[in-house]
Amino acid sequence: MSSDITLFVNPTAGRGRGAHAAQPAASALRAAGFSVRTVIGEDATDALARARAAVAEGTGALVAVGGDGLVNLALQAVAGTRTPLGIVAVGTGNDFARALGLPVRDPAAAGALVAEALKGERIREVDLGRIGDHWFGTVLASGFDSRVNDRGNRMRLPLGRFKYDLAIALELAAFKPVPFRLTLDDGSAREVAATLVAVGNGTSYGGGMRICADAEMDDGLFDVTVVGDCSRTTLLRVFPRVYKGTHLTHPKVTVYRARRVELAAPDITAYADGEPVGALPQVAECVPAAVRVLV
Repeated sequence: MSSDITLFVNPTAGRGRGAHAAQPAASALRAAGFSVRTVIGEDATDALARARAAVAEGTGALVAVGGDGLVNLALQAVAGTRTPLGIVAVGTGNDFARALGLPVRDPAAAGALVAEALKGERIREVDLGRIGDHWFGTVLASGFDSRVNDRGNRMRLPLGRFKYDLAIALELAAFKPVPFRLTLDDGSAREVAATLVAVGNGTSYGGGMRICADAEMDDGLFDVTVVGDCSRTTLLRVFPRVYKGTHLTHPKVTVYRARRVELAAPDITAYADGEPVGALPQVAECVPAAVRVLV
């Protein structure tokens, strides 16, 4: 394994934590004897091109310093290759790192862990979801949650998480169940009126909302959580339980497991790792051992 390591940095992650986190992470790697270079793109397209170039040139590891958005971008560069992925999670949600039990918002500890993992070759091969040629690590969201994202992304004010809290309230006021068509491995289609459908490779999204709480990242299967036709009152009562994953026992919630999931619904945008991937219908496939993560 090469001793030349690439730090892949989002300078704006977590209101500037990405840029600040790069230094202690780099220091930990250099103290362990690694040579470190930093990649910062002008935009997402440029950043991905630079990350892919580093992988093609044989970097010993690509270390993503940022939140789930940057980790998702890093996955596009390393998925299907032998290049290991390190994570210094300093974003808002950090759900991919949480699912793997990695340090969150502690760049020095995360950098030290990456260095130790490289020296000891502590690598875990984990599954990824794939939609077309786009990879995701945590959850594909559709329905109420994706409409909240749509609304929040259109809003300029308020800033930060308050924007999405307001978007939740506004969407809840206007919410109606969505007619979904869900097709799993056996090819049979299920027509369901649902509040949301979440396809989980990982357990959580939104910074710890354990929507697919029992998902395993190395079993070759998605956990597909379907929250059925809920009234606003039921949704408000069930929603807080998602942080502990206890919503899965509610009678309005059904969980399926599948390698391939096709989702169709009118006027719904799918979000994967918090990033929009396009309007439904979409087909997601679980690809076993698609990425090698330093743990």
